[in-house]
Amino acid sequence: MKEIKRLKVLTLIETGQLTRAEAARKLEISERQLYRIQKTYREKGEQGLVHGNRGKGSHRRISGEIKEQIKMLLEDQYNDYNTLHFQEILTEEYGIKIGYCTLQSIRLEAGYPTLRKKKAPRHRKQRTPRPIYGMMLRADASIHPWLEEKGPKLALIALIDDATNRVWGTFREYEDAAGYLEVLQEVCLTEGIPMEFYTDKRNVSQDQRELSVENQLAGKERTTHFKAILDNLGFQLIQADSPQAKGRVEWLFDILQDRLVKVLREADAQTLTEANQVLRDYLPRHNRRFMKKAAQVGSAFVPWPPKLAPDDLFCFLYQRTVRNDNTFSFDNVLLQIPPGKHRTHYAKAKVELRQHLDCALTVHYHGNQIARFEQAEGCRLRIGSFIPIPEEPIEVDFIPEMMPAEMFERFK
Repeated sequence: MKEIKRLKVLTLIETGQLTRAEAARKLEISERQLYRIQKTYREKGEQGLVHGNRGKGSHRRISGEIKEQIKMLLEDQYNDYNTLHFQEILTEEYGIKIGYCTLQSIRLEAGYPTLRKKKAPRHRKQRTPRPIYGMMLRADASIHPWLEEKGPKLALIALIDDATNRVWGTFREYEDAAGYLEVLQEVCLTEGIPMEFYTDKRNVSQDQRELSVENQLAGKERTTHFKAILDNLGFQLIQADSPQAKGRVEWLFDILQDRLVKVLREADAQTLTEANQVLRDYLPRHNRRFMKKAAQVGSAFVPWPPKLAPDDLFCFLYQRTVRNDNTFSFDNVLLQIPPGKHRTHYAKAKVELRQHLDCALTVHYHGNQIARFEQAEGCRLRIGSFIPIPEEPIEVDFIPEMMPAEMFERFK
């Protein structure tokens, strides 16, 4: 239409019906530019008004060889990758820089459209993120076939900073308090103690069992080991009423279930140990890609007190009364307290048991450690299994290599 308009105006100039000044105003160009257009029109006629690049390919277009290479990669390996992830893979691993829309067109042409469909938008009110790094950590777990058909279904326990989207995480066999404590301990020892802990109501931070009538009348409240540890750290626990209320951590799992699954597949991970190794290598790349700057400079993390031993805090506490023969039972296993320097015997004494994250069990009396039980090499016994208590006391030296689900039923 622009060229047709120029042709009509130039025709009026040639017939003397318009002056050059009037024609320049109608075409919204300068008189000098009009002189050049008129000269080209007199030399080449109507063809001189056609833009010189018409019919020519762009110098920035994707060559046929690269387009075929992208189609082959889609067919062989990346057909279930979303377009943005595939675009990043092409840039990082193959050195192919291509626009998002161009890549989407190639996918449609090759018959591999993006699998993920956009959901119909809903009206929701967004909560403003915390302005400073470390003010709030969001926590949740995702039970998902992370290893696909190569291994068992695992639970990914993750913490994400609300201000920067930085992520910490670990794989577990199931969602348990030990997994949350493992990740939380990493954060506290490397970054510091955060101010708030945001999670849902149906996890290890809340005991769903109903209190007895006697305890209700006494005004007691049921709590969990994990909640007690948060209280000792000075956390403010915030519990969401719905998945939408903790949308940022749900957004995180949406990304990880798409991208991390591919990374685990490429690494041929088949076990829990291999999955955690891949996760440790992947999280720094994920954080570089998705972290953002906080609204305010600084950190709200409180440095970890040097005099506070992590093993004394990140553990599960139990109370036991020692028998006359200096033994006590723990999950159907009879354990013997050896003679010590603090007392000749501990009969009828109330002792504190600490189940640590390294699977050791320590026994404490009035703040002093009087016994420690480690995992014996090759021992297959697991705390939580139905092991009968023997008639005669025996000395045992084991703790299971990991904490089974039965053990945590009391504080889930």
